[in-house]
Amino acid sequence: MEEEIAALTALHVSLDQRPRPEDVAALVVKALPKKLGVRQRNMLRRVANTASRWHGETSMPSDFARPVGGARQVAAAERLFELSATGVDAEDPAALRTFAEEAGTPMGAALGRLDFLNDRLDRNSRSVAGIELSKRQYNRRFRLLRRIEAKASTLDNERRKRSLALVARAGQASSIGLGQFLADPDAACFVAYYTAKRKLRREFTLSGRDNSYDQIAELLFKRCLGNPATDWWMIAQAYPAPEVLHRISEARRGELLGRWFASMRQVGELLSEVWEASDFNRETMIVRAGNDSSTWNLFTGAYNTARAGWLSCLAGCEALDLLDVFCPGKSMLLIAGDLAAWHDRDGSGRHPDTGVWARLPLPWRVLDGREQCTRADVLTACAEAKVDAVKSGWVTPRPAGAVGWFRPTPELVHGVAVADPAWADLLRKAGVFSGKAVRVPPETGGQPPRR
Repeated sequence: MEEEIAALTALHVSLDQRPRPEDVAALVVKALPKKLGVRQRNMLRRVANTASRWHGETSMPSDFARPVGGARQVAAAERLFELSATGVDAEDPAALRTFAEEAGTPMGAALGRLDFLNDRLDRNSRSVAGIELSKRQYNRRFRLLRRIEAKASTLDNERRKRSLALVARAGQASSIGLGQFLADPDAACFVAYYTAKRKLRREFTLSGRDNSYDQIAELLFKRCLGNPATDWWMIAQAYPAPEVLHRISEARRGELLGRWFASMRQVGELLSEVWEASDFNRETMIVRAGNDSSTWNLFTGAYNTARAGWLSCLAGCEALDLLDVFCPGKSMLLIAGDLAAWHDRDGSGRHPDTGVWARLPLPWRVLDGREQCTRADVLTACAEAKVDAVKSGWVTPRPAGAVGWFRPTPELVHGVAVADPAWADLLRKAGVFSGKAVRVPPETGGQPPRR
């Protein structure tokens, strides 16, 4: 029993990370040792065994990048201000700001008023305030407070980006508590495996992404269907499919609907900021020099996931008629120029949704009420762009695709699959596939790696 709980706890931790699906499958076998049938156990073990390729080595990080906290700045403040920082959480922006406020109060400095030219106290002002510090010591402390304030703002932004990356890849799954997770092992295993599949990095290919709902996800989902005590609310936060939403209460569907809409508005504001500060070609959405494609694509992924969840909940609440008066469109990813050229050579051209996106009001302008977009507007744009509005998920939840087949996680270098982890590390160090000049690492003996 202890091993089962340990495995389930590790699966819960994985919701906030980026494990390979095969690693998750290995934990599922440990979490459900006496509950699996022979066929189920064999299928899961075959998948889990692929984790030991190359002796278990992989070049793929098992986590989303975590922001670096302010421990260095706090330690510097302890020395300079001669304060104790015991109990200060250097990973928490609010705690950093509180610490900076307490450190700055005796020297007449306050957060938000730390402009080096305009907000410093001169010698007379310091004397009146009873601040017995030399100009040099005062300036050093003032600069450090500015750095702590800047670090708190950066930490806020990076934490928000990481949170949105999780929403883009795993929906609302990261909000599931450990107690709820441990209470239903079958549902927990499905959520952990399905979200691990969704978190896989995009591969540079013309065939599109594999369906995250593969035969292992289906195996685990069928176990949930066969359990009358399944916690469908937990599953709905990661997999808001019709067959799941119909099994939760109307109140829960309404709650999830509100959460998804709130996420759409939040991410829409961020998309607006990036859009206004950028020079994107809306007709092609091909990356140009100076475009911050990483940030844009992160926000777009989170927005489209939230929009898809919102549409699913509208359908589950039988409220799709709302789209007759309010139907914000999708956001489009920026595409690399070489991938766009590959599509052109292949004859597939740009993504069909790009034409719809270019014809509709920008979605964040619809969300904040500056422009209108209705279902009729979206249907018209889809017809002009020759896109099936239903199958492509513009006006209804996207229909479920065929169940996918498990494929071992590929070793990727900037989206290109390569043979093994060691080769991937070497290519990444050399800058291959990055669009920049190839560097020659010493491991190659002075020869650049072949592409």
